[in-house]
Amino acid sequence: MGIDDVIERMTALAEELRRDGDGRLAFHATYLRTTQAVAEALRDGAFADPEWVDRWDVAFAQLYLDALDSARRGDPVPEPWAVAFGAAAAQPGLPAVRHVLLGMNAHINYDLPQALLAVISDPEFGDPAVRAAREADHRRIDEVLTVQVREEDAELQRLDPVRTWRDTVLQPLNRMATQRFLRESRAKVWANALQLSLARQAGPDSYARRLAELEELCRIRVADLVRPGPVLLRLAAAGFGVRLPAAR
Repeated sequence: MGIDDVIERMTALAEELRRDGDGRLAFHATYLRTTQAVAEALRDGAFADPEWVDRWDVAFAQLYLDALDSARRGDPVPEPWAVAFGAAAAQPGLPAVRHVLLGMNAHINYDLPQALLAVISDPEFGDPAVRAAREADHRRIDEVLTVQVREEDAELQRLDPVRTWRDTVLQPLNRMATQRFLRESRAKVWANALQLSLARQAGPDSYARRLAELEELCRIRVADLVRPGPVLLRLAAAGFGVRLPAAR
């Protein structure tokens, strides 16, 4: 499976979510458009190792798609996704931007470190040259996402046409905060991936403990965003992303 196969599957799922009036469509549609932007960047030669980025993007998307499939069947899902999906079911009237931010937090903070481990071996994490190359392509994703933020802001305005005066005043700040969120959270993701790699080398039990620790940190962060109030301002005050402490 490659990134084009992921886009095809996500496009079909978007139609199903739209047909069902499913609140999870807001994040799903944003993620689909973002994946399409990454695919275009791959075709344009934006990455040093496009084959690796393709594999990485597929591994990343698969974690979300597996969680979505499980939730639609009524099966358990990781805690950050349980909170995000639960809000979509229990609070369908939430603004689309809130659903997008819930999904982004669950997917980037919890899924992305695992996706990196799926395509970077522990010896590669320990090789300075390989690690630098992977981290460079990891950062290049930020450039794609920064361009995408403005387009997504316009789409979310279309989905939420009733905006308060505060929404209008804060719109430029919201856009800048979202861009900062992407940069800062992805930096923390890389650090968390390194911690998980060390745990993986220590054995399955060690890895399971650290992953459970990350899952709980991410659950708390997503749950905090469900509370009423200006989410991006809360994120700006509390910091973006989550950070696994160094293993003792």
